[in-house]
Amino acid sequence: MWTYFDKGGPVMWPLLGLSVLGVTVVFWRWWALRQATSGVHTLIQSLRGALVDGDIEAAIAACDRHPGPVASIVKAGLVRVGRPKDEVELALQDASAHELSLLERGLPILATVAMIAPLLGFLGTVTGMINSFEALASVGLNNPAAVAQGISEALITTAAGLIIAIPIQMAYNYFVTNVNALVRNMESGANVVLEAIADMRGGDRGTDRVDDVPNLTPAPAGAR
Repeated sequence: MWTYFDKGGPVMWPLLGLSVLGVTVVFWRWWALRQATSGVHTLIQSLRGALVDGDIEAAIAACDRHPGPVASIVKAGLVRVGRPKDEVELALQDASAHELSLLERGLPILATVAMIAPLLGFLGTVTGMINSFEALASVGLNNPAAVAQGISEALITTAAGLIIAIPIQMAYNYFVTNVNALVRNMESGANVVLEAIADMRGGDRGTDRVDDVPNLTPAPAGAR
């Protein structure tokens, strides 16, 4: 392995740094998303049961038992039950924006690694070909090994860039998919809270009913 690394030339060092950074962020975000998604469905079921009975305290206790982005958003709305609907909706939106920023942490790094690694590989290709032509100009065709060294550098760096970029891009797509799934769960939790508040208002639902769930759809990861 070190032989290939050494033959790849100086471009292999930034590629090595990108690979270490990418692997670190992948494990970090995998663990964070694993924690965020644990117990989500159990939480939603507990919330529906508690809110159908009108037991706000039990619903808040369910959020405390299952910490995570969904629970944080739901709790932000539950603690404001009885206040004007605009205040409840604003609390849900603020909580969702905060949780989304936490869920998307690290994703721009993965997108950057997946984009830059092949470019660095192509840079190594260019420098390797330059070295080959310089060797060809110096020794002509009498020493094919000198020419082959630059070609080897070009191919190794290209392969290294792609080897780094492909799994990192796959991990990025996986995390984005999971974040979007969590967003749908967050919208479901917000919907449960708003429906419960509307039910508790009884006869005022016709005039003070919340018709729309706050928009919790995130901006594309990496654009923040």
